[in-house]
Amino acid sequence: MSKKSAKDTPREENPPVDAAVVPDGTGDATGKDTGAASPAPDGAATEATAGDGAGTPAAGATVTETPRASEPVAPPVLDKGENVLEVRDLVKHFPITQGIVLRRKVGAVQAVDGINLDLRRGETLGIVGESGCGKSTLAKLLIGLERPTSGTIKVRGQDLTELRGGDLLAARRNIQMVFQDPYTSLNPRMTVGDLIGEPFEIHTDVVPRQGRRQRVQELLDLVGLNPDHINRYPHQFSGGQRQRIGIARALALEPEVLLCDEPVSALDVSIQAQVINLLEKLQDELGLSYLFIAHDLSVVRHIADKLGVMYLGRVVEYGNAEEIYEAPTHPYTQALLSAVPVPDPKLRGMRDEIVLEGDVPSPANPPSGCRFRTRCWKAEDVCAEETPLLQVRENSRHASACHFAQKRDVVHGSA
Repeated sequence: MSKKSAKDTPREENPPVDAAVVPDGTGDATGKDTGAASPAPDGAATEATAGDGAGTPAAGATVTETPRASEPVAPPVLDKGENVLEVRDLVKHFPITQGIVLRRKVGAVQAVDGINLDLRRGETLGIVGESGCGKSTLAKLLIGLERPTSGTIKVRGQDLTELRGGDLLAARRNIQMVFQDPYTSLNPRMTVGDLIGEPFEIHTDVVPRQGRRQRVQELLDLVGLNPDHINRYPHQFSGGQRQRIGIARALALEPEVLLCDEPVSALDVSIQAQVINLLEKLQDELGLSYLFIAHDLSVVRHIADKLGVMYLGRVVEYGNAEEIYEAPTHPYTQALLSAVPVPDPKLRGMRDEIVLEGDVPSPANPPSGCRFRTRCWKAEDVCAEETPLLQVRENSRHASACHFAQKRDVVHGSA
C-alpha cells in the first residue's frame, strides 16, 4: 500500500551516492516520489522506562559505559524547505547507581546516544523497532517529558534544550503528543470539554476565555466527533473515539509537529484504519508534520515518507520508506520485514523467513562495534572492532549502518 498522492511534492534530482552523507550535516537527497532518501547518522536510543527493570544489573554488579565509537553524521534535508524539527547529537543516559546513603554511579543505560533527525512541514517520519529499542524515550525527549544529557532539539529554530521556564513553555506549544493508550491517557474525572480545553488554561493567550467552549466544539468536529458531546466523560466513548479526543487535545494549541507514539496499537484493526485516515486528512488540511512511532510495519509503510529503523538504541537504517520496504540492506531490517504476514498465500512459501537467534543485549552494556553483531548471520571480526557508520552504501540510495549491507527483497521472496 503506497502513500496517497495528495502529500507528494516535487523533489530535487538524485544526488551522487557518495554525496549523500557529509560531515557537517548538509547535503541533498530525494524524497518519496523518486525512491531516494536522506541518511541519518549513527546514533543510539534505548528505551528506559521507570519500573521495567530492563538492562538494570543486580545489586553489587559493576557496569561499564561503552564509549561511542564514531561521530554521528547528520541527515541532509530532502529539499530546500525549512525544517520544523531538527535533532542533533541527542544523548540521554540514565545513570545506574549503588548504595543507600552514599550513592555512586556504576554505569548508565544508554537510552539515546547521538540521534539526528530532520522533519519538514507536511512530512511523516516513521520510527520502527522492537520493544526496548528507544522509540518512546526519543519521543519523551522531543516533547520535554525527559531532559536530554546533551544534544539539541530545535523547533522552528528554537533550541528547546536551552530554554527554561516560561520560554520553554511557550516554545513547546509547537510540538505536541498523541499517546499510545486512549484508555489511560485521558483523566476519567474530566469531561471532554475540560480535557480538550485544558491547554487553554495553561496557555491563556491562545483562546479568550469566553471563546474556549466554542473552540473545543470546533476541535471535536474537526476530529469527527459530535460537538454536542462536550459534557460527556471518557468512559462514555469507545477506544477509537477516545483516541480522537486525544488528537483533538494535541491540536488545541495549533502545533506544527505531532509526536504519535503508537497511536493505533491499542485499537481494533478497523478502528486503526479510521484513525490513520483521520491523521492523513488532518495532515493535508493543516500541514502537520508527524513523527510516527509504531510496531506495525504495514501501518508505517502506508503513512510514512521517511523511515528510521532502530535497534538497541541506534538507527541502523534510514531513508525513503518505500525503498527500505522494497529493498532493505541492513540484516535487522530484513529480519523485521520477513516477519510481516503476507496476504497472498502463493507468496508465503516463496520468501525466506529470517529467525534471529539469541537475546537482545543489555542497553546498559551493549556490544562493541555493531550492536546487532551478536545476533547477525553476517557478523565478522570487523563488526566487533569498528562501529559501522550510517551512510549510503554501494548500489543503494538510502543509508545503512552495516559493513556488509546488501539489498534483499524479503517481502516478495526474491533475494
